[in-house]
Amino acid sequence: MIDQRLVAGAALVTGGGSGLGRAIARGLAEGGAPVAVVDMLADGATQTVELIARAGGRATFIPADVSRWDDVDRAVGETVRQLGPLGIIVNAAGVLDGYAGADEMSPSLWERVVAINLTGTFFGCKRALAEMVPRGAGRIINMASVAGLIGGGGGSAYVASKHGVVGLTRQLAATIGAAHAVTVNAICPGPIETGLRTNSKAILAADAPAVMGGVGANMELIRALVPLGRRGTVDEVAAVARFLASEGAAYVTGTTLVVDGGWTAQ
Repeated sequence: MIDQRLVAGAALVTGGGSGLGRAIARGLAEGGAPVAVVDMLADGATQTVELIARAGGRATFIPADVSRWDDVDRAVGETVRQLGPLGIIVNAAGVLDGYAGADEMSPSLWERVVAINLTGTFFGCKRALAEMVPRGAGRIINMASVAGLIGGGGGSAYVASKHGVVGLTRQLAATIGAAHAVTVNAICPGPIETGLRTNSKAILAADAPAVMGGVGANMELIRALVPLGRRGTVDEVAAVARFLASEGAAYVTGTTLVVDGGWTAQ
């Protein structure tokens, strides 16, 4: 029988103020973990904390920009101070690049997207390992994308950053994680109903592309590309994250679990 209990310790979810991050934070709280909701946007993060509290869970909001090492360092330290030893980190913070190609993408947009999506994930992993390695246990879950597996899932910066997340996940799992019983995995969602486009514009501000297009905004295209013929839900992705954070997933590491309705199977 699969052991569905979460690993012991507090959970930290970056990008926990909305979309996938919020659903994952709520799922981990329902599983009994105290959760640190880390986000740049205070309104959404505060709402996540309130939703968890209303459901009987324990959560706290910690503001941070994951592209800044000092912010990530402080967020993890504050999580441990408030909630106890870190058992789980989910690096879910991310932004879109509006499907912009290299020929039309500004250097500043490239730098910001990569800084949040890839460097932010690296910072989260690095800081979490400093807590988990001495304890000899932990779960690191990185949010990649089908854009981390194929070239058509986003613009130049988004695709490059998500491919980087997949590579980083595999490298850490095969080296540091494997030596210290810390599992490191990635989730690759396909088109999911979230507020990522709106949040990306708010976070990128002047660097945001004029159009936030892509597969997720076009139901006709989704039906053509996705065998299941629909968008996925945030709860369907959160269920996968909760499994990876469980005791039952102790032998799962270095993998990318694809949640895309069959898109990349074709």
